[in-house]
Order: sequence, then C-alpha cells, then structure tokens
Amino acid sequence: MLKERFVRVSIVVACRNERPAIHDLLDSILSQDLGEPWEAIIADGMSDDGTREILDDYSTRHSCVRVVDNPGRIVSTGLNAAIRAAHGELIIRMDGHTQYASDYCRTCLEVMERTGADNVGGPARTRANNILGGAVSAAFHSRFSTGGAKFHDVNHRGWVDTVPYGCWRKSVLERLGLFDEALVRNQDDELNFRLRRTGGKIWQDPAIVSWYSPRSDLSKLFYQYFQYGFWKVAVIRKHGLPASWRHLVPVVWLLLNCALLVAMVITKAVHSQQVFTDAAVLWLTMIGLYSGASIAAAICAAGRCQWRIIAYLPAVFATYHLSYGLGFAAGLVSFKSHQGTRSSLPATFVKLSR
Repeated sequence: MLKERFVRVSIVVACRNERPAIHDLLDSILSQDLGEPWEAIIADGMSDDGTREILDDYSTRHSCVRVVDNPGRIVSTGLNAAIRAAHGELIIRMDGHTQYASDYCRTCLEVMERTGADNVGGPARTRANNILGGAVSAAFHSRFSTGGAKFHDVNHRGWVDTVPYGCWRKSVLERLGLFDEALVRNQDDELNFRLRRTGGKIWQDPAIVSWYSPRSDLSKLFYQYFQYGFWKVAVIRKHGLPASWRHLVPVVWLLLNCALLVAMVITKAVHSQQVFTDAAVLWLTMIGLYSGASIAAAICAAGRCQWRIIAYLPAVFATYHLSYGLGFAAGLVSFKSHQGTRSSLPATFVKLSR
C-alpha cells in the first residue's frame, strides 16, 4: 500500500452499481500520466451488481487503487468518505460514465498552479452512443435547454460559477466542511456556491479534457433532471438565494402555463367568455413563442452537430425543461414544511439511477 508521505494527489470517486461502466472508468484513471505517485480512492455505495468485485480485483492488482465503503449510498456521502481517507494534499474528483484524457490530472494541477484558483476543471464535453443520445448531447450544449452555464461551453476559459468534477486542495474542502450529505443531487453546485460565497475562485480551462456520456433515453433524462430540479430547492433554502437566476426559469414557465390553463377552465365553467378568451390567447401565444424558439434552437444545435438529430431535439428540449420545472415545483411543496429530509422522502426523489 502507498505510504502517505509519498502521495501528493488523491483521485476520489463515488459509485454504486456501475458494472457496465466501471472498467472504462478505472482504466481511464490508471492511464493518467501524472509523473508522480498518486492514489485513487473509490467509495462504493454497497453495490450489489458485481461492481464491488471488480473494484476489489483492481485494488488487488494495482496498489494505487483503494476501495472504501459508502453506506450512505449517494454521491455526497461517498465523496466525503473518499476525501477523509485520502492521503494527498490535492484532491481530484472523477465520476463514472466519463472518460478522461491521459493528461487530465496533470493539467488540473498545472492550471491550479498557474491561476491560483481554489477549484479548477474543464468543460463538460459529451460523447453519445446513438442518435437520441446525440440529440441529448446537442441539447446539453444549447443555451436554450440548459440556460447558458459556462461548463456547457467547451471553448470557455476563465472564472466561472462551477465546473464539472473539480480539483481542490484538501485543506480547502476541509475548511468548507466537505460536500453536504443532505443533498442527493446538486452537491457539487452547492459546494462551489459555498466556495464562492467565502471568497474562493473557480477556473474553467478547455485544456482539461474529459468526455461525459449523457442519457440516451428520454425517460432516464426526465428522471435525472426531475431530481436536479427537486434538489435545487434544497440548495436555495440552505443559502437563501439561487446560485443563478436561470435556475428559476423552468419552474416559472411551468407555473405560468398551469395558471393560465386553470384560469381557462374556471372562466369557461363560470361562462366568463372574455376572460377565457384573453387567457387562451395569452397561453397560445406563449406556446407559439416557445415552439418557435425550440425550432430555432434545434436548427442551431443540429447545424453544430449533425442534421439527422433535428427531429428529436424539440422533444429533448421539452424533456429538459418540463422535468426540471416539475422537479422544482415538487421541491417547493416538499420543502415548504421544512420536513423534506432525505430519510422522509419517497424513493423517486432520493434513488439515483442510470
């Protein structure tokens, strides 16, 4: 086993039931050309699909790989377990379903040293496995569907609100109190929000290269972003304000549509024809504007990627927006009474799936 004094860099990963993807992730980690001793600590969320056996095999064959238990079974508890077990003074987070360039870790360290940032990372490049996955990937990089966060822009270099994964000094994470274990989703955004509110800085550099594999099924994409919307409410409650006002757009759009539809039903029932007509015209105008914007965004996204995905894009855009908005609305209801703790919530809100 590596001795603590010989290790400066610790790679940390939280995973659970990732048998189809775990070989690629571990091979990607082992291919890193850091040029100095390092360790990888994998926090396993009590996997029962064969993932743990694969992890144990790798740790037996590679002394730089260690496996620790994550009985909490979610990302935040797993990352914290791995960070606490880390010997390195520098922490680099990696995730499953992502492939990393062989110089990923080395470049993180170089960028951190050059910029003096408290956290560095690269943009979220994507790789798709099929045509629908290609549409999801194209939408992921579209401002129309994701609101323009800088990590969706693969060419952006500069100070940002957040980055995927991350590279920090362990002392910075310990000062912040590590990841919030009450959060099932958005724990990375919340940590970066906390970092910035205490004066820390985050730098994104496209020289830091990785490739994320997005969902290639609309139902799985819906579930993922429903949870993102739901847990964003918990982050806002904790800090008293959103990290960015763009997080509120989908739920405002959804609630406005619902309000107009309810108004149409009520006014129709009470024979208030003028109010019904006004509400109907406003609602149809909103739907028309949204449809026009969706088509325009689809043309732009397909033009940047491949034209054969264009027919899928409006449905993908709608899935991003509707799922996030519904999740946010569900979060508003669940957290209103201050009882929306992880232990008290249905599995829909807390169970992670791929």
